[in-house]
Amino acid sequence: MAKEIKHTGKMKNTGNRVAVVFRTVPGESDQCLVVDSATLPDMYHDALMGAIETDQAQQSFELGEYMFRSRFPDGRNMLEAMQITGRLKKVSTSDVLMTPTPTSSVALSELNVLIAEQKNVAVDQLYTFVSGAPKAGETVTETPTEPATTAPVADGALSDQDLAKSLRSQADTMYKEAARMRREADDLDPPAKKTSKKATVAESA
Repeated sequence: MAKEIKHTGKMKNTGNRVAVVFRTVPGESDQCLVVDSATLPDMYHDALMGAIETDQAQQSFELGEYMFRSRFPDGRNMLEAMQITGRLKKVSTSDVLMTPTPTSSVALSELNVLIAEQKNVAVDQLYTFVSGAPKAGETVTETPTEPATTAPVADGALSDQDLAKSLRSQADTMYKEAARMRREADDLDPPAKKTSKKATVAESA
């Protein structure tokens, strides 16, 4: 039996192979973000395909979560590089056929419905399972230096503002997770308390 690989598919109309970076878009659950892997330069194509097959990527709810933490051989962040070069495209989920094996396929729109049913949520809420994403109904506040609205998405590509918001959200989540792990580590093995010089002098007097 062929090994099933997540996050890979092809476009219904062209048959072009794509990597599904995000299965839905917040507020537009009938849209997804993909990279046309067939048109990538060899270096990027091979690195992305290799990344997809890793256990970490396969265990990630979205490929974009893993790409955010990974780099291409030239040192560029995978997710950022695909956005900056205009290769991250927004397309309809009904136009994407997921191909977990060479002999099987299912429309992403249908797969999203099945996943939502398994998680007991609406398809519109699937984005909330992405690491760092706001939960359903949660208000996302803007920093004073950012505009309250984001720039429109041109030619289906993710805007710089959208990517920046995602990166900041992911960074905040990682920081919070690191702080939580530090607290747990300190609870298991409390760090030695530092003795101040004044206390040492007083004790020796």
